[in-house]
Amino acid sequence: MPLFLVAGLAVLLFAPIDVSANAIDDACKADPSASICQDSTSVSDVIAIVVNTLLFIVGIISVIMIIVGGIMYTTSAGDSGQVTKAKNTILFSVIGLAVSFFAYAIVNWVVLQFI
Repeated sequence: MPLFLVAGLAVLLFAPIDVSANAIDDACKADPSASICQDSTSVSDVIAIVVNTLLFIVGIISVIMIIVGGIMYTTSAGDSGQVTKAKNTILFSVIGLAVSFFAYAIVNWVVLQFI
C-alpha cells in the first residue's frame, strides 16, 4: 500500500505541465496596449529600483544592528561601558531605520511627481 501512495505522489509531482509561452503572445495579439505587452524600462524606473533596493538593504542592516545592540545590552553584565556602547548602537540603528523610511518615502514621492 505505501508503495502505491509513493508511486501515485510521484506521478502527480513529476507529471509534465503544459506551460504555454504562447499565452502571453495571444494576449498581446488580442490587446496590444495591455501592460504585460509594454516594454516600460525608463530612467525613472531604474532610479526607483536602485534607490529602493539600497534603502531596503539599509533598513535590513538597521534592524540587524538593533538586534546586535540588544544582545550587547543583555550580555553587558552591568559594565557601564558596555551598556553605553549597546545603547548607542541601538540609538543609531533606530535613527538609521527612521532615515531609511523617510528616504524611501521622499524618493518614491519625487519619482512619482517629477520623473
